[in-house]
Amino acid sequence: MLHEITLTVNGEHYPIVVKSHHTLLKVLREQLGLTGTKVGCENGECGACTVLLDGEPVNSCLVLAIEADGREIQTVEGLSKDGHLHPLQEAFIAHNAVQCGFCTPGMLMSAKALLERNPHPDEQEVREALVGNLCRCTGYIRIVDAVLDAADKS
Repeated sequence: MLHEITLTVNGEHYPIVVKSHHTLLKVLREQLGLTGTKVGCENGECGACTVLLDGEPVNSCLVLAIEADGREIQTVEGLSKDGHLHPLQEAFIAHNAVQCGFCTPGMLMSAKALLERNPHPDEQEVREALVGNLCRCTGYIRIVDAVLDAADKS
């Protein structure tokens, strides 16, 4: 079955037609061309597909696109503004928190949600906020340091 919905992604409105069973992840990548959100496990276990839905981090592989109708979605593409990187992106670069980069979009979105609700978290709070995001390259230390650095600069 097809559904006409409107997604607001990174401040832009997209009236689109989606199938009942299509996930938000699939629609973002395949219909809207926003490939920064990564396809990982597709079971909600890895966090590679994390986006913000009404400001809260969600695994977009577990959200049906029709559930996002009329709601605010932010993807990693929406972090930078007017050609300027978000402080989290700058901190990830400065701390070499990106290795293969596959987990980075999800990490950034989870970290952004944390900093929105708690602008000055401690290390334990950062680790707890990132618990749903798996990284096989960095060991998390540089990622945590980057989030703490971004918090200090905001």
